[in-house]
Amino acid sequence: MYDVAIVGGGPVGMLLAGELGLQGVHPVVLERLAVPSQESKAGTLHARTAQSLDRRGLLDAVGRASTGSVSFHFSGMFGLDLGAVVEEGASIVGSPQAWAEQVFARRAAALGAELRRGQEVTGLVRHDDHVALTVNGRELTARYVVGADGARSVVRRAAGIPFTGTPARVAALMGDVRLLDPYGVPPGYTRTPRGWIIVWLHPAGHSRVTTYDFRAPHPDRQAPVTLTELREAAEHILDRPVPMADPVNLSRYGDAALQAETYRAGRVLLAGDAAHVHFPWGGQGLNTGLEDAFNLGWKLAAHLHGHAPDGLLDTYHAERHPVAARVLWNVRAQTALAHPDPSVDPLRELFAELMRFDEVNTHLSGMITGVHTAYDVGVPGAGRMLSDLVLKTTAGPVRLVELLHAGRPLLLDLSGRDDLVTEATGWADRVDVVRARADHPAEALLIRPDGYVAWTSEATGHRLRDSLERWFGRSTTTG
Repeated sequence: MYDVAIVGGGPVGMLLAGELGLQGVHPVVLERLAVPSQESKAGTLHARTAQSLDRRGLLDAVGRASTGSVSFHFSGMFGLDLGAVVEEGASIVGSPQAWAEQVFARRAAALGAELRRGQEVTGLVRHDDHVALTVNGRELTARYVVGADGARSVVRRAAGIPFTGTPARVAALMGDVRLLDPYGVPPGYTRTPRGWIIVWLHPAGHSRVTTYDFRAPHPDRQAPVTLTELREAAEHILDRPVPMADPVNLSRYGDAALQAETYRAGRVLLAGDAAHVHFPWGGQGLNTGLEDAFNLGWKLAAHLHGHAPDGLLDTYHAERHPVAARVLWNVRAQTALAHPDPSVDPLRELFAELMRFDEVNTHLSGMITGVHTAYDVGVPGAGRMLSDLVLKTTAGPVRLVELLHAGRPLLLDLSGRDDLVTEATGWADRVDVVRARADHPAEALLIRPDGYVAWTSEATGHRLRDSLERWFGRSTTTG
């Protein structure tokens, strides 16, 4: 009997395993592939994900960060400046998905997770006090199961959780190929009256080629992709020969926008693509899944340790489902704007003009990067991630993000509030108290393990004790 079985050992599953390990829970990760895939369908980590990783000491390990002004696109129209909305740290991070997965897997193993590859889950039965999984024909039981097993999640289907939304209308192909006439193919994003081709050009090696055909979805999403199919799609879109050879990592996908109606069904939870799938405009999918893991890990661990307040685990769905729904919404809007029919051209031209306004840039960039994510924590002025602070303590200066590496909640006393420190003593086993000075208007702040503010002294009429109980359970003292 495991406490938690995570089905799916991709980046989301591995990050969640590490988050649980940080809280003293040692899950088993069941991954179908016998060896890690070297294919990286995603390679962009946005600012909110970078900030979350920084709060665990993982940012430097996952990739190369770019700070300041960063040009980005909405529906293939480059006009956004992501750096304009980022108050702290990296504006964007280049991190191949396969590499990030390895970083998270090493951390999970070091924190006590059991990583089991070549383990195919084919069935699931829910019981009152555990879940039984069929793994390679044998039974494995766990108190809780998290499905992080992708868009065709076995866990989601076996748990009977509906996956609803809009079906695919676009046929997309992707592959790494050697272009025989590399300078005869336009690099970057190219829209024609027949579709889209996106080329990450490597003249001396393999270039990544992606095609978007708007005529009809794939008749068979599971059919293997051939070199001929990718070449013909590229030639149809560009209306000229596109010779290519030596294909690797060929895949097909569509623009279906689907979301699990609930992220929790009793002892079964969903994260990542098992909970939400969409077209890859803006590289938001992996980021949304990783933020699922940061939100779920500490809550599930608290539940397993027995000190979670009633309903804490249900806040995972309540907080994360609306975030993904909004991602699906903006991605569908991008796909509509991307339609190759020339009748859409005036709309794209107008939208590109609007993107030059600061207010529009702030709105769209905040959406893409995730930095505008806020949760309803029941306290005015709280619910957003607290930007990094330099805290001046008696032991010397320390960054806030460093204090969050351990994954524990923090009560920051920034103005000698002895009354609040005394009030928090009943949670000393679960909440760390840090007394310091900092450049921040609040006298005190309560920070969740995921870095989001649960309470602020600026919210008059809202007691610290209520927020401590809401997020971290009952006090060990009375009165």
